[in-house]
Amino acid sequence: MQAPEPQQEHKWLQRLVGEWTSEMEAAMGPDKPKETFRGTESVRSIGGLWMMCEGRGSMPDGGGSTTVMTLGYDPAKQRFVGTFLGSMMTFLWNYEGTLVGNVLTLDAEGPSFADPTKMSKYKDSIEFKSDDERILSSQFMADDGTWHHFMTATYRRKK
Repeated sequence: MQAPEPQQEHKWLQRLVGEWTSEMEAAMGPDKPKETFRGTESVRSIGGLWMMCEGRGSMPDGGGSTTVMTLGYDPAKQRFVGTFLGSMMTFLWNYEGTLVGNVLTLDAEGPSFADPTKMSKYKDSIEFKSDDERILSSQFMADDGTWHHFMTATYRRKK
């Protein structure tokens, strides 16, 4: 069996490869003020088809965190696919998404902010501002069907 050739979508993901610093602004709950967190991320390509993004940063309690995001493109589904997990959670997030212009939008379903026993819809968007800067923004759908932004992270390539 011959290995699949990377598609244009895989080549777009290759832009993520490298070492990054991050600054994240997030509200850790609906009635909580925004907080700022800093971290680093190391992204590597697996066979030109998958990206593995490992992040390290701080938590509100002062402790450390580790996150792992995987991203790829499934030509059969014609969708981007991936996962997200973190040392601060027990839920494994599954992504499916689309690329429009320079913005990759990833849809997921996960525990609700309001009631962790219920599930909510989420959207993460990755937008390249340049080859050396990208923005990750996250939103969730409230019970009334409206989208609420709760996190923005700016990543800058280490020089």
